[in-house]
Amino acid sequence: MRSRYHNHVLSPSQCGASLVQTIDAPLPLVWSMIRRFDKPQAYKQFVRSCTMRAGNGCIGSVREVMLISGLPAETSIERLEKLDDDMHVMIFSIIGGDHRLMNYRSTTTLHVDEEAKGGKTVVVESYVVDVPEGNSKEDTCSFTETIIGCNLRSLARISEKMACSYY
Repeated sequence: MRSRYHNHVLSPSQCGASLVQTIDAPLPLVWSMIRRFDKPQAYKQFVRSCTMRAGNGCIGSVREVMLISGLPAETSIERLEKLDDDMHVMIFSIIGGDHRLMNYRSTTTLHVDEEAKGGKTVVVESYVVDVPEGNSKEDTCSFTETIIGCNLRSLARISEKMACSYY
C-alpha cells in the first residue's frame, strides 16, 4: 500500500512516519474531502477556520489555518505542493505559523481496498518534520501522530456518515 510518495529520506534531525486508516466509504467520496485544500476544517477537528492567502486550491496555493485553542499554536501557513486527481495524491508543506513544526511535509494517498467488498478506501498519510531543539524524536513523532490519527479518524467518521446518506 505504501506508494513511492511515502518513501521519505530523513536527516538525523528529522522524524517521520506513515499512518493508515481504512474507511468504509468509496474512494471518490473520501477524495472529494481530502482534495479541498481550502477546506481542511471539513474533517480536521483541530482546525477552526481556513483562509486562502494565494491561489484557489491548485498547486502552489497558500492557506492560513487558524487552530482551535488548547494547541501550542494559533496559526499555520501551508502550501499545496502536489494535487493529483488521477493518482489521488496530495502533498502540502508548512511554510510558517506560530508553532514548532519546522520543515513539515505531509503526503496523503488514497487507494481502493482491493481485499474488501463494498467500496472501502485506504488512506495513507505520511509526514516528515524537523525535531525542535529541546524535544526528542519520540515526543515529536508522538505529538504529530496524535494529531494526524485524530484527523484520519474524523475523516473516517464523516466519510462513512456521508456514504450512508448517499448510497
